[in-house]
Amino acid sequence: MALRQWPHLLLAKSKRLCEHRVSPRMRHQKKTVKLGRTADHRRALLANQVCALIEHQRIKTTLAKAKAVRPLAERMVTLGKNGSIHARRRALAVLRQKDIVKKLFDDIAQRSAERNGGYTRIVKLGARKSDSARMAFIEWVDAEYIAEEKPKKEKKAKRKEPEEKPQETIPEAEQPTREEPKAEAAAPGEEEATAPPPEEPKPKKRRWFGRKSDDS
Repeated sequence: MALRQWPHLLLAKSKRLCEHRVSPRMRHQKKTVKLGRTADHRRALLANQVCALIEHQRIKTTLAKAKAVRPLAERMVTLGKNGSIHARRRALAVLRQKDIVKKLFDDIAQRSAERNGGYTRIVKLGARKSDSARMAFIEWVDAEYIAEEKPKKEKKAKRKEPEEKPQETIPEAEQPTREEPKAEAAAPGEEEATAPPPEEPKPKKRRWFGRKSDDS
């Protein structure tokens, strides 16, 4: 009787079929993007990203994070459009910053009052050079201004050797003429002193050992 009411129990005869049905390998109906983090770390990450988006109107992050931030950001705008105390407390429980929640309710929610969903936009960028991760911008559709990226600093060019300046040439008319020293004329009656002739060297006397010299 029990088998007729529960025909799927007949499959219990084959252990292989039961193990195949209860296999934990497949992730059916699990839409949570884990981002390689634990649950608490992931909640803190997404909350910080939404706070930065509310404060700066536009943030640059990876494409996977941008897609994970988008539903939470739009949910916060929906709470801001509600405007009740209960909605404000729920937003504060997620974002944990009073000034950000105040800006969300007073500015962003009022700005998106006429829009029914689709409050954010994702702009895909290229791959990051370091690890080739896909990057993207996430921004508010009704943003008053768009925060631009800081321009990258240009590399300093190598110093070039200073070029030699051409020497200034003075025209001939302006060039000062140098006076050549005139040779002083010799005074009359003065004769040039002549040097005495050198004396001839005297021959050295040889000394013979064992003999007396003639001079002695």
